[in-house]
Amino acid sequence: MKYIKFGTYTGVENMRIDSELLDNAIANQSREPLFRLYAWHPKCISLGRNQKDDFLNGMNIDVVRRLTGGRALLHDDEITYSYVSPIDVIPSGESIVESYKYISGILIDFFKTLGVELNFGENKRISTKFDYCMLISTGADVCYDGKKIIGSAQYRKNGYLLQHGSILFGYDKEFLERLFKEKIADGAITTVKEILPNMTKENFLEFLEKYILDV
Repeated sequence: MKYIKFGTYTGVENMRIDSELLDNAIANQSREPLFRLYAWHPKCISLGRNQKDDFLNGMNIDVVRRLTGGRALLHDDEITYSYVSPIDVIPSGESIVESYKYISGILIDFFKTLGVELNFGENKRISTKFDYCMLISTGADVCYDGKKIIGSAQYRKNGYLLQHGSILFGYDKEFLERLFKEKIADGAITTVKEILPNMTKENFLEFLEKYILDV
């Protein structure tokens, strides 16, 4: 697996890079999966491929649209990953759910090295007017003690897939509630900060990069 070094970019740049990685893999018929880690500056909302954006009227924040589906996600205090691969090199890759689980399993195995047991969530939907992405749970999302910590989305093209997702390091609950004009129920989501309060983001990233390079 090829690792693309961590970098911090605007929302438009991040989505362009992910799209180019997918298109280049297809053009070159690459057989080696790519794994990328990145951050966002300034903070940004990414919208799902077909999601309406009318709820953002009047909000002074960067907005970008993803190739992938799903609902709005605020990219702020997080580490984002993307994974590009031929579908047929992933075990049972023709199944969307199984490919999600295979890719997310890399992150689950990483968290085990930190002494943290994550698992796949249950299919459930928490009532929410604007469908903030982290409040929607499927059997392929990654949770800790029933609370979502990693949300992912996937796009497929010409026998390849792009999966990217948000690893919540921390979050500003009050800001999210103002942004999405709704309350976030206690126990719906969690963060690395809550699970590992002594872990800095720099150390977390260092450990994750080292793990990915050794996979």
